[in-house]
Amino acid sequence: MHLFLFAIAIGSWWLVKLTGSDEPSHIAVPAHSPDYFSKGYTKWEMSEQGRPKSKLIADEMTHYSDDGTTHLTNPLMFFYNDKTPPWVIQSETGILSADGKDLLLNGKVVVDRAAAEGVRELKIYSFNLKVKPEISYAETDEWAELISLPNWTTGVGMKLTFAEPIHLELLSNVKGNYETKKENPR
Repeated sequence: MHLFLFAIAIGSWWLVKLTGSDEPSHIAVPAHSPDYFSKGYTKWEMSEQGRPKSKLIADEMTHYSDDGTTHLTNPLMFFYNDKTPPWVIQSETGILSADGKDLLLNGKVVVDRAAAEGVRELKIYSFNLKVKPEISYAETDEWAELISLPNWTTGVGMKLTFAEPIHLELLSNVKGNYETKKENPR
C-alpha cells in the first residue's frame, strides 16, 4: 500500500515538472484596476458636536489602489446645517480623491434644499460640480440654473458654501426673472 502511494506521489511530481506548472505564475495587473468595491455604499461624517455634518451615498463604489481614488455611481451627498434643511447634491457619477478632500461630480448635477420656516426651496441645475466636503463648499465653471419659485436665475460659473454663513454666487452671464411685490391700490 505504501509503495502504491509513493508511486502516485512520484508520478504526480513528474507530471508537474513535465508541464512546468510548479513555477509561480505572475499575472499582470492593469495599472488602474480596482482593489475593492461595494454596492449600496454609505459614508457619514460627524461634526465636533457629534451631529451629522455630511453623508455620501452611492449605488456602487469602486476603489483604485494605484491613485487611491474612489469612483461612485449615482452619488447622493447631504450637507447638514442646524438652521436649514440639508443640502442634497446628486449626479450621474463621481470621483472622490484619495485624501477625501475633493469630490468631482460628473454629468448632470442637481442641488436641492427643501423649504422650511423662513427658508424657500432652492433647486440648482448644473454640470461637473467640484465639491470640497471637508469645508462644505462646491464650485463649477459650467452653466448653472437656480430656481426658487417664483424666481429663477442662470449664469456661467458658480460658487456655493453650504455651511453657515451660506453663500451662493454666479460668476458671469447672469440673467434672471424675479417676481416683484405688487402695490396695494387705494
